[in-house]
Amino acid sequence: MGLVTILYRDECLLVVNKPPGLLSQPDHSGAPDVVSRGKEMLSGETEGAPFLGLVHRLDRPASGVMALARSPEAARELSRQFRERLVEKRYVVAVEGTLQGIGAWTDYIAKPDRQPRLVDPDHPEGKRAALDWQVLESSSARTLLQVTLQTGRPHQIRLQAASRGHPVVGDDRYGASDSLPDRAVALHHVLLRADHPARPRRETFVAPPPTHWSGVLTDAMDTVLHRMLDREQPS
Repeated sequence: MGLVTILYRDECLLVVNKPPGLLSQPDHSGAPDVVSRGKEMLSGETEGAPFLGLVHRLDRPASGVMALARSPEAARELSRQFRERLVEKRYVVAVEGTLQGIGAWTDYIAKPDRQPRLVDPDHPEGKRAALDWQVLESSSARTLLQVTLQTGRPHQIRLQAASRGHPVVGDDRYGASDSLPDRAVALHHVLLRADHPARPRRETFVAPPPTHWSGVLTDAMDTVLHRMLDREQPS
């Protein structure tokens, strides 16, 4: 399991690059999680235990940008932005098989037995799941996608891709043929763009993917990905 690295910090925010295998927040299992690791990083900066508010989540096997609020006020403001869909969330995803061009997927997801699954639109617990995708590079075996979420549902990208015959690389839960280190999946939250919770400015946070991605991507995919990272880095 990799280390949590800090991308940005101030009195309102702690933004980190989450490694695969880490929970977003504590649960009954006691497994390592981002919130607890973040509090350890901030220990000694404030009197008493530091506050860290969770305002969004990433699946345990996924990686990438996570923004944590360092005050209740910041948590409320960031939560409002996520709720009103004012936050841009961009992912890079390697899937099995070949896709071309651009597209959009809309489905419905429910958790009738606490496990996310696609359901019919008229399912009583179904919630709309929508995303846009664009091919960055492809080979005969895999495709590197840029995905922009319009909604944020549990396992959304993984379910929607797998249901179309293109499981995320490493995602054996949803039919992938290969596994990755740390039971990771090749799904990385590469960019988060939101208004600062206390200042009148738009912030952009960009996270490089885990090192094991070098074994997932072709040379052409790796080149395209790093060009995108360089282009999106805040000046």
